[in-house]
Amino acid sequence: MRRGFAGILGLGILIVSASALGAPPALKPFERGTWQGVLKSHAGRPTLVHFWGVTCGPCKVELPLLGQFAKDHPEIDVVTISADLVPNLPAATQSMLDKAGLSSTENFIFSDGFVERLRFEIDPSWQGDIPRTMLLTRDGTVTTIEGSAEIADFEKWSAQQLSTH
Repeated sequence: MRRGFAGILGLGILIVSASALGAPPALKPFERGTWQGVLKSHAGRPTLVHFWGVTCGPCKVELPLLGQFAKDHPEIDVVTISADLVPNLPAATQSMLDKAGLSSTENFIFSDGFVERLRFEIDPSWQGDIPRTMLLTRDGTVTTIEGSAEIADFEKWSAQQLSTH
């Protein structure tokens, strides 16, 4: 399942057009090496990384709750990564992020047809199930929540992160 030139071009146009309007790029391509960049750019900061997809039922319920969490906790970095296996969904992805109140967070979309390689870089044991959330502490400790997460768990984690600083 390789992403064709038109799909990559479409994502590029979406990113360029958002930049041309003065808005930050809404969707960044997630490709080989991106995960290490995310870890490096958020090092030393509590960060919630949420993997989701447009075609994922539980994700549709969880995303607006995550949007409210991000709004209520500006001291926590929130990163979303659309890891949907259905290609060419940047418009639908952006629409869901907008409706969930996540436009201002750092948002990525898988942009490599070889998704297994991307998942392996993130976690060699990850088989692709979404939703999936990774909580990164200031010291780099990672806690993974497979499946749907409870916002109460995010609240508890964020309180612990903020009390240790």
